[in-house]
Amino acid sequence: MYQFPIGAIVESFRTDTVSAVKKAAEMGIDGLQMYCTYGEHAPENMTQDARRELLDIVKSNGLVFSAICGDLGMGYGDPEKNPALIEKSKRILELALELETNIVTTHIGVVPSDPNHPRYAVMQKACAELAAFADSMGAHFAIETGPEPSAVLKAFLDTLGSKGVGVNLDPANLVMVAGDDPVAAVHNLKDYIVHTHAKDGIMVRRGNPEYIYGVVHPVPQEFQGVEYFREVPLGQGGVHFETYLPALEEIGYRGFLTIERECGEDPVGDIGIAVEHLRHVMKGA
Repeated sequence: MYQFPIGAIVESFRTDTVSAVKKAAEMGIDGLQMYCTYGEHAPENMTQDARRELLDIVKSNGLVFSAICGDLGMGYGDPEKNPALIEKSKRILELALELETNIVTTHIGVVPSDPNHPRYAVMQKACAELAAFADSMGAHFAIETGPEPSAVLKAFLDTLGSKGVGVNLDPANLVMVAGDDPVAAVHNLKDYIVHTHAKDGIMVRRGNPEYIYGVVHPVPQEFQGVEYFREVPLGQGGVHFETYLPALEEIGYRGFLTIERECGEDPVGDIGIAVEHLRHVMKGA
């Protein structure tokens, strides 16, 4: 099997940036993804010197950026908020290019299954503008999978007529929220996948993605505090990497498998488990 490069999200280490970079290098990880949305790494807060220093820290430890996370936490379903969100997203993409990656991953909200839903056109317009900007720079905004089935996302992307907006395939989100098959998703979205997350989980209870992702406000009382899904260490959930990775290889994907661990008491240990599991699958196939 193709030996996919393995990445990890800086914030998953739950320590300072320099320590996370050094730990990733010690673990033999190839690349990193970092949030550059708010705080010290937001584009408006990073001077040119700070950008160069950050890139130097990563490269001097033998790593690269697999992608930048530009998820602003709101999606693009509100026409009044979109202009400001789109402009900030553009600045994040410019920052990503300075950090020598051309991929920014994000959540765009829940794509309605009905193209006639009022929010569909709003999201379409926002993504078309982002796609044109990314195309002009040879880059990609990558929509993270999960809120909707892959077939719905593909149909939405097909309307844009661009690869400037692509896909960050997160197989665990598909299992945990959409109840979708990651292998089928790989084939459905094969023309758009530019980055992937390596994460695992289980669906505890099927729920409305619009409640789970906070698209609907307020969430009805009876749906608050409900455990709909559970993220688990790689190899312990519903993502079967033994079939998922060959599917990625089959479609010609050669990018990163970037480990994301958003919970758990020992994130570094869980990242280590993920690295070993991925290597075992790639070696054994």
